[in-house]
Amino acid sequence: MIAFTASNRPEAQEALDRLIRKYGQCDEDKADVIVALGGDGAMLEALRRRFADHKPVYGMHRGTVGFLMNDYDEDDLPARIDRAERARLHPLLMSATDIHDETHQRLAINEVSMLRQTAQTARLRIIVDGRERLSQLSCDGVMVATPAGSTAYNLSAHGPILPIGANLLALTPISPFRPRRWRGALLRHDARVRLEVIAAEHRPVSAAADNQEVRDIAMVEVAEDRSRHLTLLFDPGHALDERILREQFAI
Repeated sequence: MIAFTASNRPEAQEALDRLIRKYGQCDEDKADVIVALGGDGAMLEALRRRFADHKPVYGMHRGTVGFLMNDYDEDDLPARIDRAERARLHPLLMSATDIHDETHQRLAINEVSMLRQTAQTARLRIIVDGRERLSQLSCDGVMVATPAGSTAYNLSAHGPILPIGANLLALTPISPFRPRRWRGALLRHDARVRLEVIAAEHRPVSAAADNQEVRDIAMVEVAEDRSRHLTLLFDPGHALDERILREQFAI
């Protein structure tokens, strides 16, 4: 049984109506698979609702960016889903403490990022597995990206593209000012990253797990959450690892 979900974009809503008329609609809690219509934002929203039940999500592109989506085609959808290849992902757990000493926990599928909130440069201290690696990074921000998210915000910040299954995380600065030559690091997937804000009240910084933002942050801890997993479905020959490989040769 299929449960359809869609973004608010007109083309996604029109596709939703057509597909429901053709295949019917099922509640998400009773469905065997979730079909998400829209762009990558719609896919991320659909995936976040799957942390508890682990139901697979098959996306079809009816939005803007569609890196996580399959091509849109209304014909033979159940057969396409049956033939689909699976990609299993583990999210990042962000534990952010604000300047009022309140802790906020969020899950990220693509990346955890920290960004300056004002025109003033952010100043961050970077600690990996309990060891200080940079005493001060002056920058617009920094992010920890998963392989699935390495072709998103991470790539636009000139971070590396990571193959699915590489068991790596990308630690990527955003517009670094000092030290000028530091361009980031590749970390083991089980690394624990601690990012401390220097002079947090005078140089305010926000933190975001994908698009879930928390403001006025003093410290963020990031680690892969192996207790949770998500399953994405892709048409044969267009699986996520193949897409990431092709992206590395895009000109």
